[in-house]
Amino acid sequence: MARDLVVKVTCGVEAPERANQGFTVAATAAASGVAVSLWLAGDAAWLAVPGRAAELQLPRATPLPDLISTVLELGTVTVCGQCAARRELTEAHLLRGVRIAGASVFVEESLRDGAQALVY
Repeated sequence: MARDLVVKVTCGVEAPERANQGFTVAATAAASGVAVSLWLAGDAAWLAVPGRAAELQLPRATPLPDLISTVLELGTVTVCGQCAARRELTEAHLLRGVRIAGASVFVEESLRDGAQALVY
């Protein structure tokens, strides 16, 4: 029985390797058929704004726009509600399909039977 995967990325372009790793794990799991929920918190929230993921450049890494597209197609992408509010972001500012939700939803997803949570 496959477990669900909840991945939270808490950094943005200031920590490209860590951010890219979280997106890579989420996209790889989603492409493998795992149910994936990718959460963007802190400065990672900016990566859900159209055009912003392309600002993260990392040699020999899959481009972030490709990774986020994979997760959006096969799983879910969520921006932390408080993080969005602090940055004055609404769902209208985000890539189509990205939702905004609060900590209670993250806790619910992370504690679901059979779920595995990873934080980057």
